[in-house]
This record gives sequence, structure tokens and C-alpha cells, in this order.
Amino acid sequence: MDLGDCYRLLGLRSGASFSDIKLSYRRLAQQYHPDINPDDTRAKEKFIAVTEAYKLLLQVVPQENTFRQVTQSQTVERQETSPRPEPPKKEKPKPKPPSVIEIERRLKWRTYEQLQQFLKQKRFPQATALAEALAQRLPDDAEVRQWQAIAYQLWGRSLIADNQPLKAKIYLKKALKTDPNNKTLWVEVQRDFERLEQKIF
Repeated sequence: MDLGDCYRLLGLRSGASFSDIKLSYRRLAQQYHPDINPDDTRAKEKFIAVTEAYKLLLQVVPQENTFRQVTQSQTVERQETSPRPEPPKKEKPKPKPPSVIEIERRLKWRTYEQLQQFLKQKRFPQATALAEALAQRLPDDAEVRQWQAIAYQLWGRSLIADNQPLKAKIYLKKALKTDPNNKTLWVEVQRDFERLEQKIF
């Protein structure tokens, strides 16, 4: 049996390293071992041939090269199997806190909803107090001034109906003073004053 046959029997190319020879032999020996194939004569013959080829190559292939190659291959394996550092995790962008303008806007519309509830329930003292507080918070907001003026006007009307003319006059005047450029409000308040005069006389 020449060396070429030995390599072929082990399923290797000629010039394979000692470690490759050893690995191939172990694999084939396991595959064709008589204990695994008790009644298979071909497997037994193959096992004997593989073993002889392995023994012959052991005598020819220097183990020094093998040691160097094994350590190199182990180094490569270690490098391949060693855990690679994970890329830094990207932090999820934190939601930005709402701006002051956004907070003011939300406050304004929540207060407006509450104001509407108070006016529907004819809770005029609470409605005007709420409108005044919002006007202090947002003094330059024309809409808020308009809501405040309407709250005063509606309370004035309610006081006219309750025969409280002096108090009604106070709140109607407050309505005009709060939103003096609102023409619609002026017309309505003038009518309220007329009704008030009729009640008095």
C-alpha cells in the first residue's frame, strides 16, 4: 500500500496534516468498527484497511508539524468561537417632555371644558372663578378673555332672573370691561341692561 492509497482510504488529499489524518481515522474507525457492524464483513475489511493506512501515515507524517498546525487551528477556532464584542446598543430615543406652550394649550382646553360644564350646571361662581384663574395664567390670550366675559354676562343674566339687579349690573359691566372690543357681546349686554331697566321700573 503506497502513501497515495493511504490518503485515499482516509478520504484525504495527499499531504494532509497529522491532525486531519487523526480526525479522519477516528470518524472512519467509528463508522466501520466491527462492534457497530457485527455481521458486515465488508465493514470489517474496510476497518482493517483504514487502520493499516492510519498506522503507515503515523510513521511517515511528522508530528512536529502537526503540533504547530493543531495549535494554529485551535487558535483560529478560539478566535472564531470566542464571543465577539456586541455593538453598543442604540438607546431608544426618550420622548421629549412637552414644551411650555404645549402644556399651556392643554391647560387652556381642559379649563374650557370644565368652564362649559359649570355654565351648563349654572354654577356661575365656580365658572367665573375658573375663568379668572385662567385669565391670570394666560393674560394675553384673547379667547380666554372672551370666555371670562361670557361667564360674567351669563351670571349677570341669571342674577336678573333672580331679581338681583344691583349684582347683575356689576357682572354685566365686568363682561364689557373684560372684552371691550367684542361687538356681539356689547349688543347682547345692552339688551340685558334693557331687561334690567324694565325689571327695576
